[in-house]
Formats: sequence, C-alpha cells, structure tokens
Amino acid sequence: MSFFVYIVKCCDKTFYTGSTRNVQKRLHEHNNTKAGAKYTRGRRPVRLVYQKKCKSLAQARALEAKIKRLSREEKMDFIKSYRAG
Repeated sequence: MSFFVYIVKCCDKTFYTGSTRNVQKRLHEHNNTKAGAKYTRGRRPVRLVYQKKCKSLAQARALEAKIKRLSREEKMDFIKSYRAG
C-alpha cells in the first residue's frame, strides 16, 4: 500500500502539510467536509501544491515532520524545486 505526503496552499496563502493514502479524497475533505483538518476549514478553498509517494507510513510521517519544521520561505523553495524537477 502506498502512502503520500502532500502540501496544500490555503486561501490565506498559508500551507498545510499532511499524509494520507488517497490524496484526492483528502483534498476533497479539506475543501468540502468536516473531516478536513480544523486548520484548513477556515481557510478554504485549498489547492494541492505538492505530493510525494512514499513506500511506508513511517517514511511518509518522517517526511511530513521534516516539512513541518521548515520555515515558510523554505517551504516555498521546497515546492518550487518540486515543480522544477
């Protein structure tokens, strides 16, 4: 089973990072249901700006934690490098 790390950009230009098995389902939840994270509920709509497939939940959670420790500027550079690659 695959796991994904994702970053969404909220309407207030902040970023939310998470991990999931199904990115499209999670994106729908963030934008349309109470199952979305409390953080994103007041910042809708959100837009997917990054996703990476991981081999295990542990790998996904480790990358998620690493991204969450980045500053806003570092996250923007991280996303730009992903898009350029």
